[in-house]
Amino acid sequence: MCRAVRRLAVADSIGAMPRRIGKPTVVEAAGNLPKRIEEYAGRVSSGDAEASVARMVSPAGWVEPGQRPRFREITVVLSGMLRVESEDGVLEVRAGQAVIAEPGEWVRYSSPEPPGAEYVAVCLPAFSPDTVHRDEA
Repeated sequence: MCRAVRRLAVADSIGAMPRRIGKPTVVEAAGNLPKRIEEYAGRVSSGDAEASVARMVSPAGWVEPGQRPRFREITVVLSGMLRVESEDGVLEVRAGQAVIAEPGEWVRYSSPEPPGAEYVAVCLPAFSPDTVHRDEA
């Protein structure tokens, strides 16, 4: 980072304190089976519109409707396997791997194998029901 940019970044943060998120906000999930979404940062939990970070736990057999979101989604699988369908094919993303879906891409997430999947999703800008554009049932 060049000195001028570094000085600007430091100047912008003067007086700002880190914020601790004491616990996540549990958010309702879409799909055929109950899935747990714990939002640590984002529109619901911290009021942030720039990015959201959520831990997801989906059971075996869970599948959500397809979507064409207007945000970038970076997903890191912590355990199990997350299936990611797109117009170009199917990816099986396993523990220790990640997948990136770009804005405007059609994707559908599922966890078909036991015991399900645990993963962290980062959305840029933050996830919003208004910008996810889920397929109609």
